[in-house]
Amino acid sequence: MENKDSLGVRLMTGFLHLVGRLPLKYHRSWAGFLSWFMRCVLHYRTDVVMVNLSRSFPGKQYDELRELSKRFYRHFAMTLTEMLWFAGCKGDKGRRRLVDSHIVRLTNPEEWNRLAAGARQLVVMHSHMGNWELMGGIRQYFGDVTPDIHAKGIAVTYLPLHNKFWDRVVANIRTMPVRDQGFDGYVAADHILRYVISHREDKFCYVFNTDQYPYHGQGAMLVESFLHQPTRSMTGAAALACKLDMAVCYLRFFRREDGNYSLTVVPLSEHAGGCRPEDLMNQYYKLLEEDLQVQPWNYLWTHKRWK
Repeated sequence: MENKDSLGVRLMTGFLHLVGRLPLKYHRSWAGFLSWFMRCVLHYRTDVVMVNLSRSFPGKQYDELRELSKRFYRHFAMTLTEMLWFAGCKGDKGRRRLVDSHIVRLTNPEEWNRLAAGARQLVVMHSHMGNWELMGGIRQYFGDVTPDIHAKGIAVTYLPLHNKFWDRVVANIRTMPVRDQGFDGYVAADHILRYVISHREDKFCYVFNTDQYPYHGQGAMLVESFLHQPTRSMTGAAALACKLDMAVCYLRFFRREDGNYSLTVVPLSEHAGGCRPEDLMNQYYKLLEEDLQVQPWNYLWTHKRWK
């Protein structure tokens, strides 16, 4: 990946890597100030956040929504500082740093191992809960389970940024722990089908962020129920799993009381070939809504999920 980058991208990536090597506590210490700055100075999408929260939780009073908004911005700021720390997790030392930090823990490795062992390929659907920017370290969080799914057996889809410079910088940060392992699995959403076909005979895990508004030209559906609002959703991950008879799971991503995260694998189907994509997506959104009732601030409320 690095030899394709411009000098400017390499310099910025190198600078962020050096900054990222500072301790996690140091980075998180800036979250309070950053939260205040985004909310009170920049007013970064504060209107979008309040509209999303009020429509999603109609039973809450204004004061409750305002406090929920403040806590969301604190969580959002924390995800950004953690992303910068993640930029320092390069190579063997960086991978060990991820493990030793306990920033993400898998709560049920036996379930992941069972699913992955029982199917040649596995689709993981996750949302903008937790810190989605840390998904590049998924192999380290899952430890030694399923050894036949190694770094080259995982692909993560993404939506390219409009600014090509920052698109490359962010790509480098998100894949920092596996950049030295010949990783080519950071795949743009509109190229994923071609990628899957080229790896159809391999043991593989595909990670999809699934709660975004449908991309232009992508398959879409109307979800039966999600946070009291008509919700259009992409069906790409589920449709792919159904067509190729993959196993499918939902990835629960909670923030723990110590500030770190827990991942829990929730099976949706062990053989999706006999399922309808719409049924899988409705299961996914039901689980996501249940999780948001538990940690309503733990979500990316700034994105325009409902248009």
